[in-house]
Amino acid sequence: MFQKVLIANRGEIALRVIRACKELGIRTLAVYSEADVDSLHVQLADESICIGAAPSLESYLKIDRIMSAAEIGDVDAIHPGYGFLAENPHFAEVCERSNIKFIGPSSRAMQAMGDKNAARVHARKAGVAVTPGSDSIVDTEDEAIKVAKKIGYPVMIKAAAGGGGRGMRTAHNEPSLKSAFHSARHEAQKAFGNEQVYLEKLIINPHHIEFQVVADSHGRIVHLGERDCSVQRRNQKVIEECPSPLMTPSLRKKMGNAAIKLAKSVGYENAGTIEFLVDQDRHFYFMEMNTRIQVEHTITE
Repeated sequence: MFQKVLIANRGEIALRVIRACKELGIRTLAVYSEADVDSLHVQLADESICIGAAPSLESYLKIDRIMSAAEIGDVDAIHPGYGFLAENPHFAEVCERSNIKFIGPSSRAMQAMGDKNAARVHARKAGVAVTPGSDSIVDTEDEAIKVAKKIGYPVMIKAAAGGGGRGMRTAHNEPSLKSAFHSARHEAQKAFGNEQVYLEKLIINPHHIEFQVVADSHGRIVHLGERDCSVQRRNQKVIEECPSPLMTPSLRKKMGNAAIKLAKSVGYENAGTIEFLVDQDRHFYFMEMNTRIQVEHTITE
């Protein structure tokens, strides 16, 4: 059991981690920016350390300052929460090298599943269905046109490093593909510092179903059922519910087993979410994995 945990976050998720630690008898160290000095997570933690100015680039995203706080506070674990550095494999690796437990997946598993195109490759190797699409990153307009002709329109262009609905465009024909391809790359570069994109067949009116998985350090993995997040605006989730009204016991078993198989294939540890698209014939396709605890974990609880 940990003696003291540093919480590398703020707001709701920091409060949830503090509450859980108190229930387990674990001391907590909050880090905060100058703007958050009076925040509730600072008040409720056992200890607190300021790590920089208000902008997150000068505080919550500064790995060196968080690690300095961990050293000063003599913690044995760091919980990243969600957002900020939660899905940064370099941060996880720095914790590993410092012999501080990163409460999340290993840096290796994070690298395997964090990039959406790489995750599709791992899913194929694990025998989990993915939507028809490019086999790797699509670098040129001509290559995008070839892939689209092969899989058929309509298609979706997606940022490999994307999230939150950004770096995504649909195309229903070649002229719209040419415009969408460059638009998606530009937005991906601006939002994520990575312009790489890939192509998928666009599933018409899909259900967006995600499975919550939890894994220990001994290779044992379970899923905690599904969440339905099909109600979206601009590819961003608006409402989540569970259980899904779409689900049958047979489909839940098949999708849950697929989620577990994929997580096991990369040696996943801790909490994670595996997301699928389900078409009108109830065929499901792996889409991506969130290598962290999700904001929406509360409805599963």
